[in-house]
Amino acid sequence: MNIIELEHWVPDPERPHMLKYAGQPTAQEVFKELRYRLESMGYLPDEYFILDNEWEKGRKIPKGADIFCTTDYGASEGIYIDVYLKWHDDGKPVTKSFITGKTLGESGSDLDRMFLIASAITKAFRGGDFRKNSVLSLNEQEQAIVVYALAEQRERQESALSQTEQLLRRMTGSITNYMNLVGQRPLDMSGGDRAVIAVRDGELNEFKNLLPQISGQETYNELFLEAVGRPGAVGRKMTMLFLDSSTAFPQDVYKEACERAVRIVDAEKVALLQEQAHDHVKDLPLDFFGELARYAYQWKGVQFISAQIMERCSSEEVHAAPKELLEISLVCGDIDIPKAMARKGVNGDHALRPFIKCRGKGDSWILDVLLDQGMKVSPDNYDALAACVEYNCPEIGKALIDHGVDFEGFSGWAEGKEKDISCDTYQELAGYWQAQHQQEQGSEQTL
Repeated sequence: MNIIELEHWVPDPERPHMLKYAGQPTAQEVFKELRYRLESMGYLPDEYFILDNEWEKGRKIPKGADIFCTTDYGASEGIYIDVYLKWHDDGKPVTKSFITGKTLGESGSDLDRMFLIASAITKAFRGGDFRKNSVLSLNEQEQAIVVYALAEQRERQESALSQTEQLLRRMTGSITNYMNLVGQRPLDMSGGDRAVIAVRDGELNEFKNLLPQISGQETYNELFLEAVGRPGAVGRKMTMLFLDSSTAFPQDVYKEACERAVRIVDAEKVALLQEQAHDHVKDLPLDFFGELARYAYQWKGVQFISAQIMERCSSEEVHAAPKELLEISLVCGDIDIPKAMARKGVNGDHALRPFIKCRGKGDSWILDVLLDQGMKVSPDNYDALAACVEYNCPEIGKALIDHGVDFEGFSGWAEGKEKDISCDTYQELAGYWQAQHQQEQGSEQTL
């Protein structure tokens, strides 16, 4: 497999055979690619393998960063692998924890295995020939004998399929490399099966050769989902091969593809799928990407993708989005999603009371920003003003009055509902409305 890059480089159209710098990947993208590779070889630590919290929410890898691992027993139980990033900031060295993996085992063999995993992590970023100095310390002739037997087992023992594929990758780097090693294709597999293996191995050229041979919509759909779910630049390139075609996909398949791209935290792939959705799905419902944004919002550290989805939505799609998306993000104090929706003129009536109740006193500025950027509020949204009075939030009440909520109508409504209008907040809002009303009358007389 190709190494995992900590910088993006693309061909330079002005200088053939040269590359130019194209920015930094997100930490979550790098983590998902690494986790995918370790899992494909059966090398995930058995207790957990997690990204440190500070690298979530789309934070990018620092430019010039390098990576290294340490492996040791923990203070209590288990053995840990700590993966660190190191770089220079204003000439000063910086080292930050990046990923932590743990096994509960404490034996010598457990320690050896964790060191092997640390070695696999290092090779993923620096490169290394899996066929030499392999885990089992076999020479190439011995490897050829063993992997041939494993391949035959793969055909005969479906229950051991996953473990067999993991062993093949650990011993040869990829199943494609295995085929090259033994000089033939002894596996009795369809073109679709081989294409799936090419996706999992990250063998882009092999995948390109196999894709035109795929027939049958169901097989094509499954392969599309496999490609979308593969993290990293290779997975994006494989996905683009599908999107560059005129193939139509069922709505449920495309939905699953979008959700897989969210789960691997690949914001670029989500954008590709969103931008080309209408070319590949017939009669796409208006709420399709609003539902996807709500799906993304439930995943820890992935809320930034939800905001990006809403930024790309049309006004009609924003209005069709699930109402709870605006409400939940406002209550959680996440302003990016509400801002994206406000710029498309979303109506915020339903979200105002929960926001005022939970965050009104300390975050009244949020509502000012949203109203200024285009969020709509109905003139007869008297319940929002009632919430301002109930939770003592006069500044929000004033902002609502400024943006057209009818305070005079609210007063009559409050009396009819037997609301308490004797409190200081109500009196302050009444005085504010009176001053605004008098100012408007004065302006009309001057005209």
